[in-house]
Amino acid sequence: MARVTTYMGFTIPHLLRSACRLCPAHSALVVLRHSASCYCTANGTIQSKRKMDHLERTANNFRQEVISQAKVCGITNESETVKRLRLAITNKDFTFKAGQWVDFFIPGVSVIGGFSMCSSPGLLEREGVLELAVKYTDHPPAHWIHTECTLDSEVALRVGGDFFFDPQPGDTPVKLVLIAGGVGINPLFSILLHVADLHGYQESKGNGYKMGTVKLYYSAKNTSELLFKKNILGLMSAFPGKITCRFHVTQQSSPICEELQPHVTEGRISEKDLEKHVSKDTLWYICGPPPMIESISELLYNSGVPRNCVFFEKWW
Repeated sequence: MARVTTYMGFTIPHLLRSACRLCPAHSALVVLRHSASCYCTANGTIQSKRKMDHLERTANNFRQEVISQAKVCGITNESETVKRLRLAITNKDFTFKAGQWVDFFIPGVSVIGGFSMCSSPGLLEREGVLELAVKYTDHPPAHWIHTECTLDSEVALRVGGDFFFDPQPGDTPVKLVLIAGGVGINPLFSILLHVADLHGYQESKGNGYKMGTVKLYYSAKNTSELLFKKNILGLMSAFPGKITCRFHVTQQSSPICEELQPHVTEGRISEKDLEKHVSKDTLWYICGPPPMIESISELLYNSGVPRNCVFFEKWW
């Protein structure tokens, strides 16, 4: 008889057979020792570089108790190395906050993945779908997405993470600076889309949370590796002065297209770029490789930014 695991009334039969070591009393934290794909920290100290499993690494992070089934309803190539998945969620109680990630359960794959959403909570509310953008690696969940995943493939998801932006209508308005490196754009793009939803709601309804300005700094090797660039340009056009972006490329060898040229700087994100945004009402969100996070967070602290205004998520 197939083993069945139940979480808060949600039953997952053969879909999670490969993850049946999970113990309901201990959530997903007892699925042991596989290579990791993400690490989320908010206002924390950057940890040891010892390679750890996603579930082990995020053991102290918030996790919802419900695991929800999902079906792949869209697959596109966001770049040569990144696939963008659209997933239809069957559980109407499934929710997430902009910036959070999911535990990603795959039938027949014992390793549990961890991927940040790159869509807004509003898209889930409106259409019942969310999106993930996953870079190709040999890590089993990412490898499965790139080599075996097809339309109508079934997986299961559980939301977690303490890295998010979720203001409430009565909260004091703040400005945001989002700083992304490589595929670290994923949770920050989710936040950017959520900000666009907040602006749109405020403009149409005249109430709700009054969002301040948002500046995105996004660094990659070259423009072909800048994910969501057309979407980001569209947001800048839709909300002029409210959403702005500066793309940085560090190893560009081909001409930059005319559409992108006004928004691209060749070279790394610098102290000069960031210091002009330092203010008491600004929150900073950083996601990218650990060395980038270490250098930028230290730069911000040295510029007088309080530690409780800096949030970061590390991708390994």
